[in-house]
Amino acid sequence: MNRSDGLVQRRNINRETTGASKESHSEEKPFPRDEENDDGDSKETRLTLMEEVLLLGLKDKEGYTSFWNDCISSGLRGCILIELSLRGRVELEKAGMRRKSLLNRKVIVKSDTPTGDVLLDEALKHMKDTDPPETVQSWIEYLSGETWNPLKLRFQLKNVRERLAKNLVEKGVLTTEKQNFLLFDMTTHPLTDNVAKSRLVKKVQEAVLSKWVNDPQRMDKRLLSLLLLAHASDVLENAFAPLNDDDYELAMKRIRELVDLDLEAESSKGSNGEIHWAVFASFTK
Repeated sequence: MNRSDGLVQRRNINRETTGASKESHSEEKPFPRDEENDDGDSKETRLTLMEEVLLLGLKDKEGYTSFWNDCISSGLRGCILIELSLRGRVELEKAGMRRKSLLNRKVIVKSDTPTGDVLLDEALKHMKDTDPPETVQSWIEYLSGETWNPLKLRFQLKNVRERLAKNLVEKGVLTTEKQNFLLFDMTTHPLTDNVAKSRLVKKVQEAVLSKWVNDPQRMDKRLLSLLLLAHASDVLENAFAPLNDDDYELAMKRIRELVDLDLEAESSKGSNGEIHWAVFASFTK
């Protein structure tokens, strides 16, 4: 009897030890990862929000954006803020008891861990080194160099379009050429990967047609941001140009619905620190 009691007791100890080890494993937390867009084939070229907006704006054969487009510069800076937010680097300060509006809330750096993207890391460093923090609208102006404050000009991100185009060249989407424009030579980046551009255009078209989600809270944040910032950058028309008249009218109607959203109300429904609503507000104010 004593031996059997001892055996039973040892078995209980083993169970307790096993349970404790399971609990210790369950308490281990993995390292945080950057948010990735998992749509589509994992082998396809992954593009940042900035690269997607630029790619929509580039003329396929000529390899440059329209000379008349004066919106894409600030639009790309808005993309940078949202991309940093999607990667868990920045957030919007809490609304607080006074319920500050989106445009009055400051951008807070959550993590200064480098992203591996030179443009994003340059912008992140500026935000980290700035005290007190600034608003989303201020950062879009500073990063664009569109500020009257000479002390803030050091925050300007220079040659953004050219640097993004070079990223797309490295990813095999674009190539590099020199074109002569009578008085000067200009480096251009014609399209070389038609599949990547076609996939992007199809994604934008389907988002407002066959895969339309009639609730911005249920839309993928990256896709919602792509639609609204492509619109703010005046390049969305390029994606809708191939559509027939009925589809074009429906697509534009749904984009207008997104543009006309009550952004303050939408931001209060989700996480309080989501920065994309403030970026949208800065372009629709």
